Amino acid sequence: MSQTDRQTVSGDAIGFNEIVSADAEHVMATYARLPVAFVRGQGTRLWDTDGKEYLDFLSGLAVTSLGHAHPEVADAIALQARTLVHTSNLYYNALQPRLAERLDLLVSSATGVPGRTFFANSGAEANECAIKLVRRYGQANGGTERHHVVSTLGSFHGRTLSTLAATGQPQKQETFQPLPSGFSQVAFGDLDALWAVLDERVCAVFLESVQGEGGVNPAPPGYLAAVRNLCDEREVLLIIDEVQTGLGRTGRWFGFEHDGDVRPDVITLAKALGNGFPIGACWARTEVANAFQAGDHGTTFGGQPLAASAALCVLDVMERDDVPGLAAKAGEYLSRSLAQLDGVTSVRGRGLLLAAELEPGREARIVASGCLQAGLIVNAVTPSALRFAPSLLVSDDEIDAAVAILGGVL
Repeated sequence: MSQTDRQTVSGDAIGFNEIVSADAEHVMATYARLPVAFVRGQGTRLWDTDGKEYLDFLSGLAVTSLGHAHPEVADAIALQARTLVHTSNLYYNALQPRLAERLDLLVSSATGVPGRTFFANSGAEANECAIKLVRRYGQANGGTERHHVVSTLGSFHGRTLSTLAATGQPQKQETFQPLPSGFSQVAFGDLDALWAVLDERVCAVFLESVQGEGGVNPAPPGYLAAVRNLCDEREVLLIIDEVQTGLGRTGRWFGFEHDGDVRPDVITLAKALGNGFPIGACWARTEVANAFQAGDHGTTFGGQPLAASAALCVLDVMERDDVPGLAAKAGEYLSRSLAQLDGVTSVRGRGLLLAAELEPGREARIVASGCLQAGLIVNAVTPSALRFAPSLLVSDDEIDAAVAILGGVL
């Protein structure tokens, strides 16, 4: 590949206006994009087409948890790309079971329960797998009517038709009615409301440990453990969606660990698992996982050698460097620093998944736009709150710089 070709691939030789024009002409208009195009990243920093530098405190929506272009992950992907990228799941590959074993060890350490994993390409696909699995298990153990899934208002589980039906945000559902049946939502944190709907038709309860897209709302203390008890009483499965919170983001390997003895039957992961390389995973305890038979579910790319190699390297780095511990410490520092700013009334969240609530009269969208212009990437997760999800390797100096930018904008 020539130097010119390399620049074209990276975007360095393409101007911003050219990118916008090509996007408008050839890409479906499903995103309200902000006026910047990034061409290079390193750690917690990004550079746009004009060479301007930014502090990335969103990490591609909590994806690049080890930072952009992490050298070990990049090397693992490059080596695997030169060795074997893909064969399909008609055959075994050497890396997929190794990755499944690593994830099972992490989950077992948190819950004491062994299980098995299905690999997909995204969080929505992992959640799709979870829904199919609990329905398969419920119908096998309670008849064809036992297929209902209960989730919560404010939740977000994906944009496929069934994960959208499980999502507790009516404004996202209206355009695509009728959605698949068998889904209902109750208020997040309301045990009485949940108890009232757990009838014989319900096969599973579907929760996030922190509602990320819903506004960075952590589960109330004791809520997840109490839901586990309700599920046991009603013989209902518990799915925990850790797509945004899993693998260190909250300061622990899994967000549900903050609530004591919580043993999910199914856990879904994605985002941080590949540090930007597309991969999702649906783990289930063995008895539940065994409900799937050959042909019940599948995917062309899930668990391919290239994706598995990236994920194995990510877990190596996270375990070696105690990345969840680093996230816990950095999260405490970022939370304290944000809380001291004039214009911020409160900070919520866990670890390095935080939301800063702004004082009345300040619009989060306008503040986020000002931050972008000043070189800081955050987003308006609600009309009045900004979301922060930087690399889990973010330094105190980078936190200081980001908070200073936000302070200046406010």
